[in-house]
Amino acid sequence: MNCIDLNADLGESFGAWRMGDDAGVMPWITSANIACGFHAGDPVAMRATVALCVEHGVAIGAHPSLPDLQGFGRREMKVTPNEVYAQTLYQMGALHALAKAAGAHLHHVKPHGALYNMAARDRALADAIAAAVRDFDSTLILVGLADSALVDAGRDAGLPVQREGFCDRLYASDGSLAPRSVAGAVIEDVDAAVAQAVSIATRNEVAVLDGSRIRIEADTLCVHGDRPSAALFAERLRRALEHAGVRIAAAERPA
Repeated sequence: MNCIDLNADLGESFGAWRMGDDAGVMPWITSANIACGFHAGDPVAMRATVALCVEHGVAIGAHPSLPDLQGFGRREMKVTPNEVYAQTLYQMGALHALAKAAGAHLHHVKPHGALYNMAARDRALADAIAAAVRDFDSTLILVGLADSALVDAGRDAGLPVQREGFCDRLYASDGSLAPRSVAGAVIEDVDAAVAQAVSIATRNEVAVLDGSRIRIEADTLCVHGDRPSAALFAERLRRALEHAGVRIAAAERPA
């Protein structure tokens, strides 16, 4: 039986501003990537999301970003590997403190937004992220786009890695994600997004921008917590995957 992890980007509320339906999504996923304050989230939101993870038995992951609250971490910035290393450590440390206070621990690290996409193609930035994770805790799982520089960097740093696929994002023919500026880059239709997820999980393939199909080998699938009706989507996705014979579980972190 195929096994796959379902992860979601959560904890993205900030102050009086509310983003997503964390409580509704949480029962259907197995891993959460919690915003660490650079693109979204604040200490109170982070703590509340950690508590939800503990309540539902969901693996806790850090979701470090470029320092861009206004742009939600989705705008590329000119940053050096040294800056990325320090920023990644800083954000992991903040979430680690809140997890430890709740009697929990970090399980994985998944960069957010522009940082994620930059590290998928820029090996120097990917190496900086992998080094930060390794130097913080070499048993943490590094999550990156399948077949990307970040996955390679994690492996070369001796980290356990997870290759990530996306349920509701359109792919380019080279396996990268189509930019959000491209029409249809975010798959809004729930049936289409669920079908793409099932295809990745059961057949290791996905339709891309030019209409062809490419191979994608993924260990984890992303459920965006900020999409409309995110909880309903997460429930439908999980039920469809289980109906297709896929076992849903978080990856085991090395001892």
